[in-house]
Amino acid sequence: MQYSLRQLRHLLCIAEHQNISSAARELFLSQPALSTSIAQLEEALGLQLLIRHHARGVSLTPAGNTFLARARSLLAHAEEVTATGRALGESVQGVLEAGCFWTLSPFFLPGLLVQARQLHPELQIQITEGPLDELQTLLRNGRIEMALLYDIDLDPNLEYDTLTQIEPHVLLPVNHRLANQAAVSLRTLRKEPFILLDLPHSRDYFLSFFQKANFRPEVRHRSRSFELVRGLVASGEGYSILNLQPASHRTYDGGEVKCLPIKDKVSPLSVVLARPRGLRQTRRAGAFISCCRQYFGS
Repeated sequence: MQYSLRQLRHLLCIAEHQNISSAARELFLSQPALSTSIAQLEEALGLQLLIRHHARGVSLTPAGNTFLARARSLLAHAEEVTATGRALGESVQGVLEAGCFWTLSPFFLPGLLVQARQLHPELQIQITEGPLDELQTLLRNGRIEMALLYDIDLDPNLEYDTLTQIEPHVLLPVNHRLANQAAVSLRTLRKEPFILLDLPHSRDYFLSFFQKANFRPEVRHRSRSFELVRGLVASGEGYSILNLQPASHRTYDGGEVKCLPIKDKVSPLSVVLARPRGLRQTRRAGAFISCCRQYFGS
């Protein structure tokens, strides 16, 4: 027995709703018809895809999760084939699901999306923002095709293109005693309070600088907000280390900060475009990769 793309779409809808009744309503099917479709799919594959929970919906089996990731990829390719046939290979069409690490998105996405729309007006790019771990999970599960990330603790099952490198800098209040220096050594700040951008993976990256400088910073504040860190520095609460630099030195509350290079030998962060290793690339994905390379000049 062969399975169909329709059955794969049925499985995808059930997985998203975790409920057969809700999925049936969205698909305009009766619940028995949808259950029969999934039963036939399971029979064709020779494995159980769903676990039925009495009065609590359904969940995917481990095998079902693995199969669903491949099914998403197959459905994306099927949509690509349809779009190619309709356009006779002359344009890039359809929806591209992509991700972006949340501190990168305000710096790069506006210009990148404008460029992509100019080059491929029929390509719709849907962006999911989030932390590194969440985006890598979405990539592994096939929920997004690619993501703009930092090269911190990347999953070995992902492949990626390096788009650019961003050097870290010290962030000081504009009236700080060192604000007019050309560059700053971290040890000159060892007695001053530090404000940490406290994101998973990023925190370890920043704190590693102090290990190399042989001192432990006095962390006065921790925040997951890039702009709150800048605001606290501008208010004189301490200094910080960041990689990205907004076009303006003004903070949300009207304060001002100064960005200075670090004299110490510190590692830059690479911005990468990551995607699942070994999966066939859609034309949409290839077009977006080309846009990214062009935008970053890589």
